[in-house]
Amino acid sequence: MACLEVSKEVVFKDAEEECTLDGTVNWQGGPAVRAKSGRWIAGIIILLNQGLATLAFFGVGVNLVLFLTRVLQQNNADAANNVSKWTGTVYIFSLVGAFLSDSYWGRYKTCAIFQGIFVVGLVLLSLSSYLFLIKPKGCGDEQTPCGSHSGQEVAIFYLSIYLVALGNGGYQPNIATFGADQFDQEDPKEGHSKVAFFSYFYLALNLGSLFSNTILGYYEDQGMWALGFWASTGSAIAALLLFLGGTTRYRHFKPSGNPLSRLCQVIVAASKKWNEEMPPDGGEDLYETNGGKCSNGGSRRMLHTQGFKFLDRAAFITSRDLDDHKQGHHNPWRLCPITQVEEVKCVLRLLPIWLCTILYSVVFTQMASLFVEQGAAMKTTISNFKIPAASMSSFDILTVAVFVFLYRQVLDPLVARIKKTKSSKGLTELQRMGVGLVIAIMAMVAAGIVECYRLKYARSDCTDCENSSSLSIFWQVPQYALVGASEVFMYVGQLEFFNSQAPDGLKSFGSALCMTSISLGNYVSDLLVTMVMKISTEHHMPGWIPGNLNKGHLDRFYFLLAALTSIDLVLYMACARWYKSIKLEGKCQEKEDQGKFRV
Repeated sequence: MACLEVSKEVVFKDAEEECTLDGTVNWQGGPAVRAKSGRWIAGIIILLNQGLATLAFFGVGVNLVLFLTRVLQQNNADAANNVSKWTGTVYIFSLVGAFLSDSYWGRYKTCAIFQGIFVVGLVLLSLSSYLFLIKPKGCGDEQTPCGSHSGQEVAIFYLSIYLVALGNGGYQPNIATFGADQFDQEDPKEGHSKVAFFSYFYLALNLGSLFSNTILGYYEDQGMWALGFWASTGSAIAALLLFLGGTTRYRHFKPSGNPLSRLCQVIVAASKKWNEEMPPDGGEDLYETNGGKCSNGGSRRMLHTQGFKFLDRAAFITSRDLDDHKQGHHNPWRLCPITQVEEVKCVLRLLPIWLCTILYSVVFTQMASLFVEQGAAMKTTISNFKIPAASMSSFDILTVAVFVFLYRQVLDPLVARIKKTKSSKGLTELQRMGVGLVIAIMAMVAAGIVECYRLKYARSDCTDCENSSSLSIFWQVPQYALVGASEVFMYVGQLEFFNSQAPDGLKSFGSALCMTSISLGNYVSDLLVTMVMKISTEHHMPGWIPGNLNKGHLDRFYFLLAALTSIDLVLYMACARWYKSIKLEGKCQEKEDQGKFRV
C-alpha cells in the first residue's frame, strides 16, 4: 500500500508514505509508514505508560515489608525474606516475558497481556486488603495491630502479589524495547531520537517511583493500606488504557521464533563438524539464506565476524550439505546460516560486559538497605518533624532527573563538539557505563566518610542506635546524589547498549539482562554481607554491620565496596576494549525465499 518495489529497489509514492528502513510493520502487518506511525507520538504514550505503571508497582513494593509485619503479623526476618523472594520473582518473570516476546507473541501483545495480569493482581490485592486483611478497620499503623487471618485469606494475598510480580516482570523488559522500536535506527534523525528515548524512559521510571516513595508511602505508613493499593490499581488501569489507545500508532518487529533452539542448533552443528578442515579465510564458504539478504524471520542480516571461529563450522558447507541441498533437504542441526551463528557470537560477547555490571548493582542496592539503616542512626528531626530515613532516596530520584537533562542538553553536545566528528553523538554506551562505575566508587567513598563522622558524633553508651548520632541525616545527600548520577550513566547506558547490540530476534532478552543484573546484585550483596559478618565477628567481635551500628564499622564495608568496584572497573575496561560491535546489513524488503547457498 505505502511502499512499491520495482527492480528490487524500494520507491515511494510521496514523502508522506515513506516507509521505515528497519523492517518494522504497522498494527495491520503491512510496512510501517514513517509519517503515520511511531516516532515521538508513540514514544510519549509509552513514556506515560511507564510512569503510571511504575507508580503502581512501587505503590505496592515500597512498603510491602511493613504490610507483612503490621497487617499479617510476621516477624522482621520472615517479612524481609518474603520481600526478597517476591522481588527476585519479579526479575525471574522478566526472562519469561522476554522469551515470549522475542519468540512468539511480539512486544506489543506481550506488554498488553502482562499489563492485564498486573491489573488483575492489583484489583485482587486491593479487594482482599479492604475486605479481609485490614481487621479491625484502621489497623496496620504503628499503634493499632491487626487481628489474625485465616489460611485462605493469606493465600489470596500471596496470589495477588505474585500476580503483580508476574505482570510487572513480564511487562518491564519489553516496554523499553517496544518504545525503542518506534524510532527507525536506519534514519539519522530518528536514530538520534531513539538514543534520547532511553534517557527519558529512565526518567519516567524514576518520577513514577518518586510519587510512590513519598505520597503513597506516607499514606500507607499511616495505615491507609487500602487507599494506597486502590491508588496503585487506578494508576495501572490508566496505564493499560493509555497503552491500548495508541495501538494504531505503534510500529512492530515480528517475532523471530524460539531463540533457544536457534542457539542450540549452532552449537550442535559446530560440534558435528569439529573435525572438518576450514579454509583460512572461511567467510566465502559459509552458508547464508536468500543469497545473503535476509535472516531468520526477516530480521536484518548480521555480517560475518572473525571472533569465535569454532562456531563458524556450523555455517561451513560440506559435501554432505551440498548433497542434502540437491535432494531438497536442509537439516538446521547440521547447517546454520551466518546470521544465526553471529547471534550466538553476539550473546557470548555481551556476557562479559553484563557480568561487569552486576557489582555496580551491589552498590545500587545499598540505597534500600544500608543507606537507610545508616540514616536511621543519624539525627532525623528538624524541630518536631521526623524525616523517614527511606525518604532520602528522593534525592537520588531528583538527581536522576537533573542529570538526564544535563547529559542530554549539555554534556552530550559538548563531547560531540570536542570529538569534532559529524557522526559523533557524545560518549558511547560503553564509555558512559564506565563513567557510571567511576561515580559509583565516589558514592561509596562518600558514604564511608559520612559513616566515619557519624561514628565520631555518636553516643557510645546507647542501646539502640536510632537517632544516636548528632550528625544530621542530610549529610547523606552527597552519597544519594552520586548514586543517582551514576544511574544516568550506567543504567541508561545499559538500556541503550543491550538494545543496540542485541540481534533483532533477541532485543527483549537484552533488556531483561539489565533487570537480571539488578536481581543478581541483590543476591551478591546479601552474600557479601554474610561473608563480611562471618569474618568480622570472629573472636567474639561485634562485626562491621551489627544491630547497633555504633558498635560496628559500616564505613569499612563501604570502603570495601569502593575497592571491589575499582577492581570491577579495571576488568570492565578490559572487556570494553575487547568488545566488537554488532554488524548489521540493511533490512530486507522481500519475503524470504528458500535458502540458497553462497559459494
